[in-house]
Amino acid sequence: MSLAPEKQDFDDAKEIERVEQRPASTFGSFKLTGPAPDERRLVRKLDTRILPVVCILYLFAYLDRSNLGNARLQGLPQDTLGGDPTGKLFDWVNSAFFFSYILCQVPATVASKLFPPRLWLGGAAIGWGLSSTLMSTGFDFAGLIVARVSLGVFEACFGPGIPLYMSLWYTKTELGLRMAYWFGFAAVSGAFGGLIAFGVQQASTSIANWRLLFIIEGAPTIVLGILTIFLLPDRPEETSFLNEDERRLQLERMNRGLAADVGRTVNKKHIKQAFKDWRIYATGVIYFGANCALASTSAFLPTIIKTFGFTNARAQLLTVPPYAVCAVVMCLTSYVSDRLQSRGLCVALSSALGGIGYVLLLAVADNEHVRYFATFCIVSGTYTVIGVVIAWLAHNLGSETKKATGIPLYMAIGQCGSVLGSHLFPATEGPRYIKGFAVSCALEFLGSIVAIVLYASYRIENAHRDRNFGRVHDTEATVETRELADKVELLCSATCHNVSNIPIVWCSWILSRAYLCHLSYTSVAMPDGHDDCRPTLS
Repeated sequence: MSLAPEKQDFDDAKEIERVEQRPASTFGSFKLTGPAPDERRLVRKLDTRILPVVCILYLFAYLDRSNLGNARLQGLPQDTLGGDPTGKLFDWVNSAFFFSYILCQVPATVASKLFPPRLWLGGAAIGWGLSSTLMSTGFDFAGLIVARVSLGVFEACFGPGIPLYMSLWYTKTELGLRMAYWFGFAAVSGAFGGLIAFGVQQASTSIANWRLLFIIEGAPTIVLGILTIFLLPDRPEETSFLNEDERRLQLERMNRGLAADVGRTVNKKHIKQAFKDWRIYATGVIYFGANCALASTSAFLPTIIKTFGFTNARAQLLTVPPYAVCAVVMCLTSYVSDRLQSRGLCVALSSALGGIGYVLLLAVADNEHVRYFATFCIVSGTYTVIGVVIAWLAHNLGSETKKATGIPLYMAIGQCGSVLGSHLFPATEGPRYIKGFAVSCALEFLGSIVAIVLYASYRIENAHRDRNFGRVHDTEATVETRELADKVELLCSATCHNVSNIPIVWCSWILSRAYLCHLSYTSVAMPDGHDDCRPTLS
């Protein structure tokens, strides 16, 4: 059923005057006709329905991914790996997840565009929940490897798809904070996982504590996956979650700054464009350094804290405060980056904070208070980098297909850092772990430098194009990006005039001049890539 209103005869001058006299309100830097309370109500409705589902899913995704570090202290190596005196077998079990996770991210995220999001994401959750639960049945190295590889496949269908899914519902001035809420649950899972592991450590059951841990953290995910199928909305143009007025408003929000896809489609040309975009690879370098630190922190933080002189149970409990502080720091930083609409410096400073933490661990050998403070710096800086980077590219790649390719591409590059991080802390190098701390420190500072380079490249290019094409005042006017993504060479205004060879952001001022006409006309995509502009009542 078409969402466009029924066409009626009307006088153009009177209609434009009627539109011009509507009360206007601003949302971020975009001028929106219609009452602002309508949009605020819609955003609250989205927050109430979407955020709890995706955040709780990610909480359990990260619990199921990172609980191996807690299981290590509960006897997993002794029961299944022959004691593993060198720690190398455990490293391979930990990193097996990342091999399948890396290989499956791009194809899985592109394929996700062809399926209803609630079925795709819900099915992925059921799959990784089963994989995590079955970790409890592992009795040797091979069994653990198979379960971890399966876990990586299903989580690859979930993690990179969430930024793409969220960009369907939230504007660029809203997305950063929502992605921080979402990724913040990775930090919450660290604190939550430490508490669960501490409780399991005290249990006296007929099965090993580490097996009970996998069951407790894996089984609820299966239930959550089933609930997701019924609770999570599909695309805005398809879901029954919205009424018709809300749908029109949400479709307008989807098209701020770029033209969203209609329906479940994939543009093969945009896949190639993503593989040729150097900024995606530069972002991958930042993500590589952050994920190296993240993977080693997730798997080895209890072990690292234990080297401060604490018991196993006490070390599990002391992992909670760094993750709790991290969640607050990440949300505050993301809020600031949303308000300023400048994420590069936030990424650079956060990465440097993580690097400083590693410097403290390397330089201070005897003061356990300073070393424990360093873990706060590492966890807060590393998690914040990843949360802000995800929002940085989510609205910078033009079309949905390019986002569906570019987001998992830089994430796949970054997850190679997770494989490295899984091998940086073998038991033979404790308790100082000089090599692991030094490599993580260098990568954090490298990420900070690359973030500054990316930030500078955007600023220089913006200044250059401002000089050539004029300064942009309305950066959220709709631009047709479905054909050429962020490399737009042909745009069609409401009067069907072609504008050639002007990049997407710097020609949005042209479209803003046609803004009132845009409210009174519907642009209908034609097969040859041009638009047939037909008048309709709005």
